[in-house]
Amino acid sequence: MIARIAEHCFWLGRYLERLESVARVLQMTDQLALDADLPADQCWVPALAIFGERSTFAGKHGVKAESDGEAVQHFLTWEQDNGSSLVHTVLAARDNARTIREVVSRECWEVTNELYHFLTGETGRAEYAASRFGFYQHIRRMVQLCLGLLDSTMLHDTPQEFVWLGVMLERAGQTSRLLDVHHHVFSEMKHGHRVVETALWLSLLRACSGFEPFMKSHQGRVTGDAVAAFLLFEPRFPRSVRFCLESAYRYLGHLCPVVAKGQPGEECLSRLVPLVEQLTPQSLTDEGDAVHALLTRMVEGTDALCTLISRDFFGRAPVQVGTQEMAG
Repeated sequence: MIARIAEHCFWLGRYLERLESVARVLQMTDQLALDADLPADQCWVPALAIFGERSTFAGKHGVKAESDGEAVQHFLTWEQDNGSSLVHTVLAARDNARTIREVVSRECWEVTNELYHFLTGETGRAEYAASRFGFYQHIRRMVQLCLGLLDSTMLHDTPQEFVWLGVMLERAGQTSRLLDVHHHVFSEMKHGHRVVETALWLSLLRACSGFEPFMKSHQGRVTGDAVAAFLLFEPRFPRSVRFCLESAYRYLGHLCPVVAKGQPGEECLSRLVPLVEQLTPQSLTDEGDAVHALLTRMVEGTDALCTLISRDFFGRAPVQVGTQEMAG
């Protein structure tokens, strides 16, 4: 498999996962702003921080606009010069899928193309104006459909493994960023009532599609530490950081099954192993900002790993936009 095709497969997976993540965070934040008695900046500033776009947004729209939910949603949805926006990301996903149409299944291409036309046409604008929840939900379901089709209509060989490697690394990074930002913000809040505190932690679980799995597997009071432990360590939850990095390790192992000295993938695997080994409950027993420190290592380690994959497998490094890697 030539490097160019592998690169497009990898970035298709990353962009699809990023699409779903941005739509999910915006949907959760919009609901939180409506349901919770919170200052607007405590709702919308974290949404910008998760995707590394706070400084870009402030430079373009001003710091005061960070409290304006409509301005933040417009920025993260429609502005094409914003590398994290839904429109920019769906365009990148479609470009990658179109380039490798002979590799991805027809069904996957059709769903990606349909989502692109939804977001860039009048239908998406009308849905955005009529029902913000329905708009984000439609994007999420289309991406989930596309990922399901990738799994059920493609040969399970090298191209598909590169796609899912991209999905899992992107998902690990997004879960880590989201948990880091919201765990810090929610922990610093003075709620005054346990019901409000519980509602905030449950909103974080919903932002990671983890509400039902958490409630089915957890007994006792819903706390920040319990939510963090679930999203970090739960090996059965497909969006936990541990699940994603263990899956990425398996895909990398398939792509370079015999690691010889200097072979592509050698350093990638060696970087990934210690990340997985850190994901144990014992890593949070230390005093201080243990959750933040661990999540910082996960974010930085995942970013470094993606850079190594681009160098070793594709022969070049990605271009950085904010804190998000973008295809070169």
